[in-house]
Amino acid sequence: MPALERGPHHRSPTAAPGAAPFASRQLILDTAARLFRQEGYAATSLRDIAGECGMQAGSLYYHFASKDMIIGEVLRLGVERVSEEVRRAVMALPADVDARTLLHTAVRAHLSALLELQDYTSANVRIFGQVPASVRQAHIATRDAYERFWTGLLRRCVRSGGWNPRRKLGLVRLFVINALNGSLEWFTEGRSTVEQLAHELTELVIDGLAAPVPVARPPR
Repeated sequence: MPALERGPHHRSPTAAPGAAPFASRQLILDTAARLFRQEGYAATSLRDIAGECGMQAGSLYYHFASKDMIIGEVLRLGVERVSEEVRRAVMALPADVDARTLLHTAVRAHLSALLELQDYTSANVRIFGQVPASVRQAHIATRDAYERFWTGLLRRCVRSGGWNPRRKLGLVRLFVINALNGSLEWFTEGRSTVEQLAHELTELVIDGLAAPVPVARPPR
């Protein structure tokens, strides 16, 4: 499992004495991410998180001073996990990759992190609008960094040719990311696959709804 899923203070089972508190901290974060994803921010209390962890509510304060500190970590890890997946996938591509492959790769990686890795990534999307304004504000820089990466990726698509350079890439970025995040509300595993969804969304962005131009057949 990638390091981001384990959290910034994870230590291995062979760590020196004192590793247990760190393991408990990770258990709290994992449990909170799952509950926030399933139940929402307001419906999940510290008591709920503690109960699922098998500990007293007061024990949570050994690791986190408040519920908002827990949610801040869950939000950060969620965005960083998606960002890590997308960056890794894009960096593995050749430098001269075409725009369609580049966009499809980024879309596929984002969807995979959102729909297959789930708790942290999904919780981030589902409860961001529910948390206090101060928590959202503290999280803006992390989101902005990921959005800047997407802006650079779209500019790279334009440079590769075939895209209308007059399109507003900021609007394109918002359209794409919101469409990807919105899949949490309607994607059903079994009726489609993440790969199929990535292909369809990529084609929609690049080709729109225009009918394909028929290929002329050579005369016999």
